[in-house]
Amino acid sequence: MKTGSGHRTGRKAPRDATPAARARPDKASGTSRKTPARDATARARKGGEALSPARIVETALALVEAEGFAAFSTRRLGEVLGCEAMSIYHYFPGKQHLLDAMVDEVIARMEWPHDGVEPVARLRAIAHAYRSLAHRHARFFPYAAVHRLNTPTGVRFIERVLAAFGAVAPDRERAARGFRAIGYYLVGAVIDETAGYAAGPSAAQPVDDAYIVEHCPNLRAAAPYFASGQWDRTFEMGLDALVDALKKPD
Repeated sequence: MKTGSGHRTGRKAPRDATPAARARPDKASGTSRKTPARDATARARKGGEALSPARIVETALALVEAEGFAAFSTRRLGEVLGCEAMSIYHYFPGKQHLLDAMVDEVIARMEWPHDGVEPVARLRAIAHAYRSLAHRHARFFPYAAVHRLNTPTGVRFIERVLAAFGAVAPDRERAARGFRAIGYYLVGAVIDETAGYAAGPSAAQPVDDAYIVEHCPNLRAAAPYFASGQWDRTFEMGLDALVDALKKPD
């Protein structure tokens, strides 16, 4: 969960924007004059559904999961939507504005525990919900995990998480440090599980199993516990340690 107060320059989104709809077409005053962008938008229909900010964001997220983040472009998104890329820019001033909206939409989808849940159990549930969210958006999340949450949706998300930490920690300093420490753990865990070591770059000439057996007895013994089937138990072990440390006063 990345935080920060930096803001990008450029056109500002409307103050009442929603996670999936941060830009809306301007309304002409007193005329019905058409523009090329509006003509293209009117033609951009799929199954009778008109182009809209919500549809653009939803389709963009699905496209990233299908084809990968590195391959994502507004041109390719336009092909899937059945419109020109310029029609997308009618709703989002630039690709970065679209990516911001995609991050907002993803974090808005997190499944929060009920307010009545005991504070420690609630905090643990939030950590699990964040991890689950990452796996549901596995190919987008490595980008979302390190994106600064400094949109209105993002800072409200942080505020809500901090409240959960404050209900467990003995003081504000401990809550803030715990938020950062568990945030480090969560970001590292979800990036490793969704796009990390197993899916990361490999050596041009990787060693074979025989080399491991002969030269790396500790790695050989540990390897079974690195498998994906062991991730849940490993995650619980780390979360237990961090939550226990959060509860203790200095």
